[in-house]
Amino acid sequence: MKKYGAIGDVLIDFRKINQLSQADFAARLNVDIRTVQRWENGSTLIKPDKEEDIVTETMLPYQLVRNLNASVPIPTYYDFSLRKYSLSKLANSLPDARWFKKNLEIATKRIRTLDYNSDIEYIVRYMQFHKKITKSLREVIREAVRLLPEMNLIITDDSGYYSGHSLIFPLKPEAYEKLRSRELNEQELTVNDLTNHRKLERPIFFGFDITADSNDNNFYLTSQLFRFVRDKPNQKYLFCSIPIRYDNLEVSDQIGLKIVWEGERGKNEHGLEVFPRFQEGNFKNFLSENN
Repeated sequence: MKKYGAIGDVLIDFRKINQLSQADFAARLNVDIRTVQRWENGSTLIKPDKEEDIVTETMLPYQLVRNLNASVPIPTYYDFSLRKYSLSKLANSLPDARWFKKNLEIATKRIRTLDYNSDIEYIVRYMQFHKKITKSLREVIREAVRLLPEMNLIITDDSGYYSGHSLIFPLKPEAYEKLRSRELNEQELTVNDLTNHRKLERPIFFGFDITADSNDNNFYLTSQLFRFVRDKPNQKYLFCSIPIRYDNLEVSDQIGLKIVWEGERGKNEHGLEVFPRFQEGNFKNFLSENN
């Protein structure tokens, strides 16, 4: 992660990564180009009403903007590839999986089930940087919320701004086999590929997208998933996913997820580092008291 001491430096890097001129950026925010110039050279702070516009337009974490857009900025680390921030170098990396288990009962009231179209549309905008979301996938997300409300979640910060989400699809066995064998791309999933997991002898949960703007919020979402499967009467479930971010690979290995196949590592059209792989497993052994 890169350490930032001023909001102007973040905006400059955002424009460079997204190949935007100051005029382009100003137009998106409906401000004069001189306003953008003043923000970037640090001669003026961003007004509160424009902070919200910047967060909405750039998808930058609200906490990052608030920390740096102050008369006395709070130095903050941020990684555009991971889209995550932290307040210290020590907190840049995910802790090992044992730390997750040790603190498993710590929860937050900032998590809720997706229940608004605006939730889904905001998440779709966020995911556009690393996934292509079709109209049919929007319907898949809505159906997954209906079938599995406990795991299709959004987390916000203390001010109510988006901080992360989890999208978990309860799959039919046939859809799982096609994803596993690479006969089916996750973007091609339809509502017909979902099912009521309670009716299956071996429920299959597909982690379509689990992401957060900081390791703290990642912990809260992941812990909610762990508690849900830990407390399920049916422990024959299978969890699988095709993550593309590299930052959680070591943790996935520690909790028992096995890699079935790996895609090509590289950068996508938005400059984000990607490392697709199909991984699967069951958290029962990891979550057991004696492990």
